[in-house]
Amino acid sequence: MRSLVLASSVGTVIEWYDFFLYGSLAIFFARLFYPPGDDVAATLISVATFATGFAVRPLGSLIFGYMGDSVGRKTTFLITLLIMGCSTAAIGLLPTFATAGYVAPVLLILLRIVQGLALGGEYGGAATYVAEHSPPGERGKWASYIQAMASGGFVLSLGMVLILRVWLGEDAFGTWGWRIPFLVSFVLVAVSLRIRLRISESPVFVEMHKQGKLSKSPVRDAFRIPGNARRILLFLFGVACAQAVTFYTAQFYALYYIQTFMKVPFLPATLSVAVGAFLGVPFFVLFGALSDRIGRKRLSLVGMAAAVLLYIPIFSIIRHAIAPENTSYATISACVFALVFIAAAVYGPYGAFIVESFPANVRYTSISVPYHIGNGIFGGFLPLVSLWLVTETGNPYAGLLYPMGLCLIGFFVTLFWVPETLNVRKGERTRIVSLSHEGIGEG
Repeated sequence: MRSLVLASSVGTVIEWYDFFLYGSLAIFFARLFYPPGDDVAATLISVATFATGFAVRPLGSLIFGYMGDSVGRKTTFLITLLIMGCSTAAIGLLPTFATAGYVAPVLLILLRIVQGLALGGEYGGAATYVAEHSPPGERGKWASYIQAMASGGFVLSLGMVLILRVWLGEDAFGTWGWRIPFLVSFVLVAVSLRIRLRISESPVFVEMHKQGKLSKSPVRDAFRIPGNARRILLFLFGVACAQAVTFYTAQFYALYYIQTFMKVPFLPATLSVAVGAFLGVPFFVLFGALSDRIGRKRLSLVGMAAAVLLYIPIFSIIRHAIAPENTSYATISACVFALVFIAAAVYGPYGAFIVESFPANVRYTSISVPYHIGNGIFGGFLPLVSLWLVTETGNPYAGLLYPMGLCLIGFFVTLFWVPETLNVRKGERTRIVSLSHEGIGEG
């Protein structure tokens, strides 16, 4: 399991690094790829470009979900890795607005779309692959590494940008140095591809193939199998939307808020967020393992409730920690850690929770649809919507109404309509029946 999870996680962290790299530089890219003059408008447009990559993720989930359920888990996430790596490296070769005018942002948006399509197939493949190899009693622990790698990719992208800006200096980085972290993707993808080529196909997929139980039309069947469409919708508006907004509040909204509205310079702002996010990474695995003992649903509900109750106090502490003469960057890092801790409570158990909720023959598709609609729409547009709310109202906490509202909805949907998937009572009918039918069942 360690070797298998390592092989899956390395590719996952690189794909998230690729996807989040633009997010780490979105404020910086506002002056490189968009017309000069109105800094606030350029920032919002640049953040909107960031959201574009998220908006197409649901489409990517359908395309690659179909491939994952019909061709195989391994083959599909090898393809997504290649597409993501090539599109990320291509961003490092783009002309800027000063060189190519409006052609530059158009090309940037097109490459973000390609990235989003590729990422639409990554999570479903990696989570399904790891969970289908995991022993039932440890599925939460092993699957949680895939969630941790999403945060790891964010930290890696911030770290790469920080090192280069300090090493090269602002002038060199602004002129040509910003291209390096994108071009490095060529090397990272080559390494990851070599590792992933050595792993075998999921045993569940192999078993279904032998028994002729593969779905011929996974997208159609995902919505036609009795009760499955309802499960997809409930998981989307329950756990998935809350997972998305807690994760992106902790990572990107906190970073953009500190830089844009609190006017903290790039270097200390990014370093403070990176430290807090890095310290929070192990808790995704901790909460995943804990869910093997106390349940997926209970931990998810605790994380949602914490977001509703604690977001405003945490951001209030951030505001009071920032002063022109004596800003407490340690306090900012501690607050970001608290935000990541809340996200980990929802996201840590998520992999096992969602895999256990759907039948194996349409699992890749069924997982990918709620995950990427939740993250692509609810999560991807969070920085843009929240920053816009603060700009329009002048209230520094107005942007938090969006994630808090979705967590409140997610809490009640999960509480009343999303069933626990751990330790199904003996004799109770379960959707996870056996290796041959469902793949990872409790019997």
